[in-house]
Amino acid sequence: MQRRQRGSHLGLLLLGSQLMQVGLDNIPPVTLAVLGLNVYLYLFPAAPLMQACVSVQQAYWYKDWRRLLLSPLHHADDWHLYFNMASFLWKGIRLERRLGGAWFAYLLSVFSLLTGLVYLLVEATLTELTQDQSYSMACAVGFSGVLFALKVLNNHYHPGGVTYVMGLPVSNRYASWAELVLIHITSPGTSFVGHLSGILVGLLYTAGPLKTIMKKCAGFAASNGYSSRPSAYYTSAGYSGAHGGYSGYDRHAPGHTTNPSAPHMGGLTEEEQLEAAIRNSLNDRGQNNRRDAPPAPPPYGFNLSDEARAEEIRQRRLRRFDS
Repeated sequence: MQRRQRGSHLGLLLLGSQLMQVGLDNIPPVTLAVLGLNVYLYLFPAAPLMQACVSVQQAYWYKDWRRLLLSPLHHADDWHLYFNMASFLWKGIRLERRLGGAWFAYLLSVFSLLTGLVYLLVEATLTELTQDQSYSMACAVGFSGVLFALKVLNNHYHPGGVTYVMGLPVSNRYASWAELVLIHITSPGTSFVGHLSGILVGLLYTAGPLKTIMKKCAGFAASNGYSSRPSAYYTSAGYSGAHGGYSGYDRHAPGHTTNPSAPHMGGLTEEEQLEAAIRNSLNDRGQNNRRDAPPAPPPYGFNLSDEARAEEIRQRRLRRFDS
């Protein structure tokens, strides 16, 4: 196992800054552990990138099935890692607090494995339909497929809201599909099939038999940490599970305000409740002068090969630190 050598590690620094702004004690344990594992495997990869990515050729033809385990946890570079983990941070806070740590860990394990299997199935189907072997040789790596599955799940639990995709309001019901198309259009180097596979896995859970199968296999009961009802967490530990719909595109609607000093949060939306709770937690620790956390990062489908866009993102983040 060899430590990965990089340049400035700016993506890692930005991720660390975002974690500090939220507060490590405000991040549920499973979410924090998965974040730590992804960072560790970026710095100390279990295998070289070309031996960790998953494809029909490598996994099915050559029977290298361990790639299904390695591919979601390895990233091409620190920007790829940053965008994925910044998105996962908010989704993890929301979903882990709703489902419980044990079920959320189980969910992540199943989603990670199943997203890879669905990816192989879709790529093999495309190969058969088009007689184009390039589909079978396309090798994918990264956590974004799992993030799309979590996005579907998050929107299922919080229907009726609006997500801002590239500044356009989109119903949460269709947000995943809108992001899938827009990411593919704006960043053609990303894995369309990988993201689509995540959406399909999410739908298998929310509208298909996957949740029932998982419950039967695990033998989970409500007393063991799983509940189909939202957890009563808005008054605990200074954080809630809201705000988890962020995939990098979400923004508040115009005129959005919060009142973190209010004695209760009954009149706020769930996203507003998270922001208010985190700010109150920071204030309780004597950090009243800290600025609000910056807006969510650009999409995890960002085309990292586009040097012009990478430089633009880098300069924008540096300006935020300077301010």
